Amino acid sequence: MSCEKLREVEERLQKACERAGRKREEVVLLGASKSVPAQRIREFYACGLSTFGENRVQEFLKKYQALEDIAIDWHFIGRLQSNKVKYILGKVSLIHSLDRDSLAQEINKRANVVQNVLIEVNVAGEKTKGGIVPENLLAFYQHLLSYKNLRVLGLMCIPPYTEDPEKARPYFAKLRELKEKLESEFLVKLPHLSMGMSTDFEVAIEEGATIVRIGTLLFGERR
Repeated sequence: MSCEKLREVEERLQKACERAGRKREEVVLLGASKSVPAQRIREFYACGLSTFGENRVQEFLKKYQALEDIAIDWHFIGRLQSNKVKYILGKVSLIHSLDRDSLAQEINKRANVVQNVLIEVNVAGEKTKGGIVPENLLAFYQHLLSYKNLRVLGLMCIPPYTEDPEKARPYFAKLRELKEKLESEFLVKLPHLSMGMSTDFEVAIEEGATIVRIGTLLFGERR
């Protein structure tokens, strides 16, 4: 069953890449594994999925320990409290949700090696979500350049929920434009756009996503 689910998502991902004139290897398929038992993650790993993203530090640490024998590429994709930073450094290759200076300070202070991060952008200005508002992004990015133990690799967003994926397109396009603006202003190359989930990942790929975070389509409805 796990391999079949993964194959179905892979087929859709491949077709979306073809429509966008992109290569399949340009997009990382991340299994958003919040509430998914370690054994199911192990099954998907055996089917060929190697990148997983967790939202809660305590849950992640249990799975990290249970799955230490396999070479999972762990990402942290949820809202991260500054006092939990020390527990995940050295265990995750990418933090998707950097959205405030206090968190950046803590990562920079605690990291023994350079930690790769994405800046979370609140593309719709929703009060219930974290993320830097777009008009503050350039100043925030410039400030982050002073931290030696942080490396910004791109941007992440969670657009407003909608059952019509086309309604998410403007938000994905906006995130891509913001990334391009940063690249132009600071003469850098930011390789990643983390955007798109189970309901809208194909549109996100068409708009330039390099990481899609898929939960429900792979693992089913969760608590």
